[in-house]
Amino acid sequence: MSNQRGWTAEQISDLSKRVFVVTGANSGLGLATTRALARKGAHVILAVRDEAKGRAAVAQITAEIPGADLEVRRVDLADLDSVRDFSDQLHADHARLDVLVNNAGLMAPPSRTLSAQGYEVQFAANHLGHFALTGLLLDLLEAGDDPRVVTVSSPNHRQATLFFDDLTGEQKYSPMGYYNQSKLANAVFGWQLHQRLTTAGSSIRSVLAHPGYTSTNLQTSTPTGMVKFLFGRLLLPLAQTPDQGALSTLFAATAPGVQGGEFIGPDGMAELRGAPKTVELAPRAADAESGRRLWDLSEEMTSVRFTFPAAA
Repeated sequence: MSNQRGWTAEQISDLSKRVFVVTGANSGLGLATTRALARKGAHVILAVRDEAKGRAAVAQITAEIPGADLEVRRVDLADLDSVRDFSDQLHADHARLDVLVNNAGLMAPPSRTLSAQGYEVQFAANHLGHFALTGLLLDLLEAGDDPRVVTVSSPNHRQATLFFDDLTGEQKYSPMGYYNQSKLANAVFGWQLHQRLTTAGSSIRSVLAHPGYTSTNLQTSTPTGMVKFLFGRLLLPLAQTPDQGALSTLFAATAPGVQGGEFIGPDGMAELRGAPKTVELAPRAADAESGRRLWDLSEEMTSVRFTFPAAA
């Protein structure tokens, strides 16, 4: 169990020559994560949907950290063709990947929206895109040094349900219900990945993290009405900055003592804010039957089959 009281990003060791991919790296938690990794010398690939915003993020970081080792690559996680293109291009240019940070997220669009492949867009972007991306990059991670997959979930996974009979929200869509489903899917995926990597004898660690309550554009860019008022205004005084919220992800990605299968979140009241520590994963996220069902459906929906190394 990990708990370094008062841990900060200053405690991250030198990351020179280590290669990170951070999804959603141009703003909010992704930008804060990228900045902290760059400050320690990492080569960070900003995986972003909007390349112009990605380049603006690079300019912002390099103004603060001259010589920061960054590159921008486009990926739309809600479009599985885009995910495959990103993987193909990364394989062409890189022989290994040390850490994949599955951070990007979409929250509570007011009306049901479908992805390019016809899936509910939060489930597609938050879960299926990251599932496919991880599977497609697994060989690069196997070649990495202390390789890790960090998947960002949320405390909301504890109150969520997987709508196996209505994954696309065709029967009854609710913005937060389907956001929470996607965050539970992240948690189930991270735990299942840990179990499968362990069985295979892989050196890759699958770790989960959540940022607590952090002020980012996630709460205001797509939600409307009461959801936007609640998270974008009423609860805002309780929120951490993105730099503070990114600490759980950074700890999961870099701290030497972190174990596969751990869930890292803030140590403060109700896990809203604070320094990183191991927190509780909901029993439903570790349920073996639901995990197998979601995994099988995800492979079917993405056409990505994970190839794990043979156990030694």
